[in-house]
Amino acid sequence: MPRFLPKSVVCVREGYTRGRLVSDLLAGLTVGIIALPLAMAFGIASIPESVAAADGVSPPAVGLYTAVVAGFLVSVFGGSRVQIAGPTGAFIVIVYDIAARHGFAGLATATMMAGVIMIIMGLARFGAMIKFIPYPVTTGFTSGIAVIIFSSQIKDFFGLDMGPVPAEFMEKWQAYSQHAASWQAAPLVVGAGSLAIMIVLRRFAPRIPGAIVAVVLASVLVWFLGLPVDTIGSRFGEIPRTLPAPHLPAFSFELVRELVPEATTIALLAAIESLLSAVVADGMIGGRHKADCELVAQGSANLASVVFGGIPATGAIARTVANIKTGGRTPLAGIVHAAILLVIMAALAPLASTIPLATLAAVLMMVAWNMSEIDHFRSILRAPGSDIAVLLTTFGLTVFMDLTVAVGVGVVLASILFMKRMTEVSNIVDIARELEDGNGGWDEPDDPDAVAKKVVPHGVEVYEITGPFFFGVADRLKDVLRQVEPPPRIFILRMRKVPAIDATGMHALDEFHDKCARQGTVLLLSGVNPHVREALERSGLFGDTLAGNVLGNIDLALERARELLPSH
Repeated sequence: MPRFLPKSVVCVREGYTRGRLVSDLLAGLTVGIIALPLAMAFGIASIPESVAAADGVSPPAVGLYTAVVAGFLVSVFGGSRVQIAGPTGAFIVIVYDIAARHGFAGLATATMMAGVIMIIMGLARFGAMIKFIPYPVTTGFTSGIAVIIFSSQIKDFFGLDMGPVPAEFMEKWQAYSQHAASWQAAPLVVGAGSLAIMIVLRRFAPRIPGAIVAVVLASVLVWFLGLPVDTIGSRFGEIPRTLPAPHLPAFSFELVRELVPEATTIALLAAIESLLSAVVADGMIGGRHKADCELVAQGSANLASVVFGGIPATGAIARTVANIKTGGRTPLAGIVHAAILLVIMAALAPLASTIPLATLAAVLMMVAWNMSEIDHFRSILRAPGSDIAVLLTTFGLTVFMDLTVAVGVGVVLASILFMKRMTEVSNIVDIARELEDGNGGWDEPDDPDAVAKKVVPHGVEVYEITGPFFFGVADRLKDVLRQVEPPPRIFILRMRKVPAIDATGMHALDEFHDKCARQGTVLLLSGVNPHVREALERSGLFGDTLAGNVLGNIDLALERARELLPSH
């Protein structure tokens, strides 16, 4: 089915020219080199040292496994031409927390669950729904994650002599303050120098991968001068040269039940980041991704990542942009990127073990800065107060509590505020009172159906609902008759500006009809659009209570009112 046909197949059918083939190969080579330090850094930042030692896991290798397996599968089966997948900074917080509480087996279980959730989301065609996640929510938790990533690198950047870094934000900084006097000059010089190299190259030579230059120069300097700086090899041992044999993690149904919130958070983060990355890529190449196909591919890639000892993966915006800027235009570039990482593992693993951890800390600090979205954060602070509240709540919960709670509370809070705004947009207008007050702005001057141009018989009240008629507006209708004294003989409710109605609205309308009947008032509906009329017919209101009193426009409603008045 076309919706789930991978872009790799589409590109093969289009055919390759020699120029496109060369461009994709070079882009894949470049992005593979760029991804090397990032993959290892994300792996190290995601797995607590105590968990790595207890479960026999190599954190840098875990990051590489993820980049190779997920990068290959997303490129082959994904819905974007240029998406590059792998471990990303967005996952560090939630992955670290899960691994710390449940070990690597618990993390693997949560990742597999997230993969299944993403596949279901794709098959259920939820791809287009992700865009409804409010911008203040995504900015809030992205900025919060950036703060946590930055905070987690202080130990290696300054070479602090301390035990495992606490997971909680406040406890982490308390531990740093207690061991601040143990900083060491060599790691600080290496880390600061690496950071300076990346900043300078980003400013004056953005096409040069600053992370690679910093890693190579720092590794050579530390080796040549024999500086007392921790390296990947000194702390984690040598990096394996091959992928591990595929295997499924041990898990229990009790653990599965306990990890549902965390797995859902991973799935949502992966879906949001991958589709956001695909949208950014579309804007750069003038293409259009297949959102549902991408979700299925991302879910499958996460399942496979676990089978080969990896961690959660998603589309990586920075690597995807680098792929495009270096000439990548088809999924072949992503496939080559994964192959290059595999070749580097096989051929250069001993050299990769000499990379200083202070340099990787600097790399992650740059990642945190890029994720922080300071300009966007500031712009939202100038938005309406409700958006500011959502932003700061999500940001605060991400930093000080838990990412799962932050995303859930942020979405719920934004939804409540959205409903409040929709309630403010929707209204029930007393037309007669508006005319008496000279406030006819709600009626277009050239509207032939404006009530100001009609003759409303004595004993007839005309009200109009504007906007969606949902549960946020239902209570207003219940109070309308209390405001009309004495009760009118005929009550015309205009609904021409009601685009939709929900179950609560229909129930309120039914109750309002009953209330009118008890007071001897005949209820007429005017201008009900086809969609709302269909919903009311399905509910049974037309057949049971309003038959014959639903009119196409205000003229027919007033004519019907005149017919009914003599009988009263």
